Amino acid sequence: MNNKNTRELVWGAMLIAVGVVLPIAFHAVGGAGPVFLPMHLPVFFAGIMLNPYLAGVVGFLTPFISSMLTGMPPLFPMMPIMMMELATYGFVTSHLVYQKNRRLLPALCISMVAGRMVAGFTVWGLSWFFAVALPGPILFLSGSILTGIPGILIQLIFIPSVIGIISLRKKEVGYR
Repeated sequence: MNNKNTRELVWGAMLIAVGVVLPIAFHAVGGAGPVFLPMHLPVFFAGIMLNPYLAGVVGFLTPFISSMLTGMPPLFPMMPIMMMELATYGFVTSHLVYQKNRRLLPALCISMVAGRMVAGFTVWGLSWFFAVALPGPILFLSGSILTGIPGILIQLIFIPSVIGIISLRKKEVGYR
């Protein structure tokens, strides 16, 4: 295993840890997780920093580990929905930024749409497979988007800002 792979694995593990701890802070102030979407931030950063497959794994494992350790998200139905949604965020963001050299803001927007579409399909699949009454995919998606507008705005402002600051700092110190 070369240094790049080791570095990516360490970053992946660290981003999973942040994805478990950050929502705890948000839920401590009145269950603000579904509004501010704190678990999404480290997954999007994984998509920017890691290869697509590892970024997808970070997105897939973060809600699972968080659910097992903290009970957030709830085991059913939110955990499998979030596992699929966040895996899509990580993979698609990384694919667009890391492999296709797309600009960050459009890549984030495309990833958000793709992740929410996968979440809708997951809701449909869970309700069909387990024969449980879940809200329809359209109702689920519209509710999660409306509730998460502050978090979506934070993601679209905060992530490019942080990446821009890091890029400027790297240029100042001559780091490649």
